Parts: sequence; structure tokens; C-alpha cells
Amino acid sequence: MTDGVGTLAYDFTAAQEKATPEPLSAVLVRLSRHDKPTITIRDIAIALQDRSFGAFLLVFALPNLVPMPPGATLFLGLPLMFIAWQMFASAEGRIYLPRRIGDYGVTTATFELVVNRLSPWLRRAETCVKPRFWFLDSRLSERLIGFFALVLAVVVFLPIPLGNWLPALALAIIGFAHSQCDGFGVLIGTAVGAVSLLVASFVVYTAGAVLFLVV
Repeated sequence: MTDGVGTLAYDFTAAQEKATPEPLSAVLVRLSRHDKPTITIRDIAIALQDRSFGAFLLVFALPNLVPMPPGATLFLGLPLMFIAWQMFASAEGRIYLPRRIGDYGVTTATFELVVNRLSPWLRRAETCVKPRFWFLDSRLSERLIGFFALVLAVVVFLPIPLGNWLPALALAIIGFAHSQCDGFGVLIGTAVGAVSLLVASFVVYTAGAVLFLVV
């Protein structure tokens, strides 16, 4: 790890993150004011530390919530599956990024511009989440949520008519709540995810029954 990347960790400790997690908006604002010429995806992951799972779930779930051409979820679902799999299987409890992906970045000026536009919306959303009822202190509990997120990501990836939006919403809620250490929010996202799986199952069952009658 280089000195530049190391300084982006801001000497956070896991204990401090769990006790007083810094709002996601504040992390991004502070990162945008760094003196490096570029900000990479790896820099963001390091700054977020063990909350990077939730933040990246949120980032990759959001594009699935807007209208897209048919088949777009086949591409948009892949990053979600990648993040959810690591949340489930990672030995260290932190996201691992391949070098090519981790080194991708934008100029600090561009990053600051994006953050300045995004921060007001994030701050409003952060009024709904706060550190409470945090039950993911153990790696086992986080693996269970990661496995559930992986199931939802697979559903997002599959070309199920009307079956992708709700699991993507659930992943966005789980991701945002996870990044803020809000256990109550994670439970809400899990409940939305359970409903989304029922809806997707019903759609698949109905489509299969219709196909069977036609054939």
C-alpha cells in the first residue's frame, strides 16, 4: 500500500467506525478535499473501510432503480453480484478490488463537483438513518446478510419481467443502512427483499404456468 493511499484511510480504526460511524456524505466531502490529483475507487473503499460493502451495494443498486432498456439488468446486476459475493465470502470482511477496477478514478476536481451535487441529497437521506440496533458486529452475521444480498443480486441479474426493481430497492436500502451502521434500516431492507423474492417467485411461477398451457 502506498503512502498516498494509506493517508486516505485517515487513521480510522474498526472500533471507532462501529462506535461513531461518520456519515457517508461527510466521508465523501472529506475525500474530495484531498490533495491527490485523482481519486480512485480503491481510495473510496479504503476511506469507507468495513462499511465499503454497504456503500458499494448502494452505488451499484441505484442504476437498477431507473428505467433501462430490456436486458440492461444483465450488465447492471453483475457488479451487485460481485459486491454481495464478497460480503458473503470475504475472509477479511472488507471489499477486494481487482487492480484494474481499483485503479479506475477521476480527477479530484471532478469528484468534488459530483460530491457537491450529491451531498445535499445524501444529507437528507441520512436524517432517516442513524447508528442503532447494530447486530452485524460478527463476521458470521454479516455473511448471512451477504448471502441474502447475493440472492437478491442474482434476481436483479435475471431477466424477470417486473421482478428486478424491488430487489434492487431492497439492496439499496440494505447498502445505505449498512454504511451508516443502522441495524433497523438493514432489517427494513431485508423485509423488502423478502417481499421482492415472493413477487419474483410469483412472476416466474405464473409465466411457467402460462407457458405450460400454451405448449
